[in-house]
Amino acid sequence: MKRLALVLSFTLLGALSAQAQPRMIERFNDWGVYSYESGDGTACYLLTVPKTKAPANVDHGDNFFLIAPGNDRIKYELQAKMGYDLKPGSRLKVQIGDQTFWMVVKDRTAWVQKEDREPEMISAMRDGSEMTLEATSRRGTETTYTYSLDGVTAALKRVGRCN
Repeated sequence: MKRLALVLSFTLLGALSAQAQPRMIERFNDWGVYSYESGDGTACYLLTVPKTKAPANVDHGDNFFLIAPGNDRIKYELQAKMGYDLKPGSRLKVQIGDQTFWMVVKDRTAWVQKEDREPEMISAMRDGSEMTLEATSRRGTETTYTYSLDGVTAALKRVGRCN
């Protein structure tokens, strides 16, 4: 669907494959910088997991928020990877401070709805302390996740010189 969606999705599944096994380069508080070897060389991204999950009485699976270096058009690419199927046609709401961003969904993955807002979202993440993500599962369960933004700025600097 979108730029690096397949690459990042396969990266998360890399633990199942001996070929694309991600390697942690460095941890910056709540964010980790990872790399893996692909046919095009070394690929890098940063990743975090939620600090809180609601409601508490459901199986959320493994949830991640990833940022990867972009291309000539956009500096970074953002992606939410959920541990369950998302409701088709729904959107994820991301709140950082007083700013709201929307992500479009496909299966278990979401991307920033308006690509031109990605730099603004990165800036909000650098300035903020936490990020709240609201999603709806395929079954209709409303879920909320809180991610710490502690370390995101240092991790972004490190991923920029990843090898």
